[in-house]
Amino acid sequence: MEFAELERWVQSHGFRSGQALMLWKRLYGDGVWAHCSDELEGLNKDFLKMLSENAKFKALTLKDILTASDGTRKILFNLEDGSVIETVVIPCNRGRTTVCVSSQVGCAMNCQFCYTGRMGLKKNLSAAEIVEQAVFARRLFSNDIGPITNVVFMGMGEPLHNIHNVIKGVAIMVDDQGLHFSHRKVTISTSGLVPQLKRFLRESNCALAVSLNATTDEVRNWIMPINRKYNLELLLQTLREELFSKHRYKVLFEYVMLAGVNDSIEDAKRLIGLVRGIPCKINLISFNPHSGSRFRPTPEEKMIEFRNILAEAGCVVFLRLSRGDDRMAACGQLGELGDTLAPVLRVPARFQTVV
Repeated sequence: MEFAELERWVQSHGFRSGQALMLWKRLYGDGVWAHCSDELEGLNKDFLKMLSENAKFKALTLKDILTASDGTRKILFNLEDGSVIETVVIPCNRGRTTVCVSSQVGCAMNCQFCYTGRMGLKKNLSAAEIVEQAVFARRLFSNDIGPITNVVFMGMGEPLHNIHNVIKGVAIMVDDQGLHFSHRKVTISTSGLVPQLKRFLRESNCALAVSLNATTDEVRNWIMPINRKYNLELLLQTLREELFSKHRYKVLFEYVMLAGVNDSIEDAKRLIGLVRGIPCKINLISFNPHSGSRFRPTPEEKMIEFRNILAEAGCVVFLRLSRGDDRMAACGQLGELGDTLAPVLRVPARFQTVV
């Protein structure tokens, strides 16, 4: 529940709104991050009794924690139906620690370079299951690796495919009396669902990341099938129009570099033209190999060359190398394949020699 809902619920059981605020702070704001009524010290005894009879505090059950050689942690959670989701905590030596949360079990987008996409979509996560990933991260690691300062919706799933629960979950995360994440430090990533993207930009002040990953419709149709419905021209024109009225707002373009597919000098020059007129930053991301993948990562020296072309043209651009890849915790590596896999799409003729 968002706070207003919680307040109404508490009042419907005969208690004052002040009790709702005290409960909210125990759940999110006082460093308690309560997971059971026994952790709710200081609340009215009758109120605690009502809560024990009418409320559940945990949406997730901790299954395992895997630690990568670079300190990245991958947390596996069980849902009530037995499904498993994965959340990643990424420490940074500059005082920033990021939790990467999932919004779905699996994903319907079938991006060809993404391990999660091979699963297909199993289900949407509830707002509770989304928020609790951040709550668990703070409970588990705040004393160990420092405060969790950033949230990125870049785990399993397409966040805007579950937009109602994502927007509700984000509202809880940024509540001043609650988890109190800065709007600027909560980033929602999308493959480009245009109608939902418009809604997000109009209803939320949080940051937006768009997975671009190609500079032509031919390539993007292949590696990101959503492009067949919302092509590059429509996606980028929508961003130009929607960002025109959002003062000092910059979209983050994510560009996973795939050797021989989207990393040529011509791609770099086309990318400069595509983003022209859109206030943005660009992240060049190293592809993280996984079982069954046909793609290869672009060599680092070629990524640097690609970056330099963008930078010389005035783009704000960063290189993002892998974190946690030795534990399948890196970008595009989350999930567990079942018996039914999403289809592998036909490779365009001119790329058949490189994948």
